[in-house]
Amino acid sequence: MWRSIASNAVTFLIVALFLMGGVIMWGRGQYEGPGPLADAICLQVERGSNFRRVSANLEEEGAVTSGLLFRLGADYAGKTGDLKAGSFLVAPGTSMEEIVDIVTRGGASTCGTEVIYRIGVNRLIAEVRELDPSSNRFVERAEFEPATDETPQIYTQVKAELDTRFRIALAEGVTSWQIVDALRRMDVLQGEIAEIPPEGALAPDSYEVRPGDARADILATMAEQQELWVAAAWEARDPTVPLESPEELLTLASIIEKETAVAEERRQVASVFVNRLNRGMRLQTDPTVIYGITQGEGVLGRGLRRSELRAVTPWNTYVILGLPPTPIANPGRESLMAAGQPDTTDYLFFVADGTGGHAFAETLDEHNRNVARWREIEAERATDN
Repeated sequence: MWRSIASNAVTFLIVALFLMGGVIMWGRGQYEGPGPLADAICLQVERGSNFRRVSANLEEEGAVTSGLLFRLGADYAGKTGDLKAGSFLVAPGTSMEEIVDIVTRGGASTCGTEVIYRIGVNRLIAEVRELDPSSNRFVERAEFEPATDETPQIYTQVKAELDTRFRIALAEGVTSWQIVDALRRMDVLQGEIAEIPPEGALAPDSYEVRPGDARADILATMAEQQELWVAAAWEARDPTVPLESPEELLTLASIIEKETAVAEERRQVASVFVNRLNRGMRLQTDPTVIYGITQGEGVLGRGLRRSELRAVTPWNTYVILGLPPTPIANPGRESLMAAGQPDTTDYLFFVADGTGGHAFAETLDEHNRNVARWREIEAERATDN
């Protein structure tokens, strides 16, 4: 009898272990396999939240089949203490395992509302936008000029929300004065700026910021990034390019940046200036003359006068030989690389061609024909208007 009982107990244990193993395998498949979510959602994780609240939210949204299994998986992975606050995009079919990784790995939020301060050559724009999870595209909610336009209510509202992200987008070719002026007008930042950084010292890039960040710290981050870009461009430069220092490369890059908005032209424009430097010709570029007038403080807003083209300033490259003493703007990475690695051409001239780009020429006669064609285009546009 005891032998029979023992045999039955062993059988029961084997069956129980088999069933347990099956449950574990099923649970693992549910946890690691594709989830039931049909449409993308923006998952909000508030500060001070926990996995129980998050799992309940996910169940309600139809993103997980079992909140309990979701919590058990996070606990087994040792991630229950790593939950991060923010707004996270959860794509259709995302597994529980992937969702746990999304809400615990940290970093910037991937959806929700964001405020972008766009520092451009002509003005500062604040844009409030929100990601539509279904299309994975941002929808603009408001746009205005800080300290100039009336502040939209939506901006005041989202600025107070904890999960709103803030970003500064710095356009290529802005001056250091323009950047400082814009930072001073951003009401989410704090602190004074003791002095304007040297021209060209700040990297045109995108920067995540938080309310209360110090303006001086943001400038320091921009300067560190530009130092890295300049060093990389100098290291990769063509040794035959007539530039004596990283500072000269930075100056040439700033001129290239102001001369063309067409990315594909940067190295061609660079070749014109390098060819002129090699031949001892004056660079004769209008943006340097303009900088001599404005010192980078705002936009000239009109055409250059003949007297200004003849006026002697350290930046007037119609008068001086070689490069001006400082950069005339903050160039981006691609213009820095173009300054050090220009195309190999015989071009000595270029002029606008009416398409947003330029017509390049090797001889003065060819250039004069291009100029004449540009004048015709200007006249036609004036007549049409």
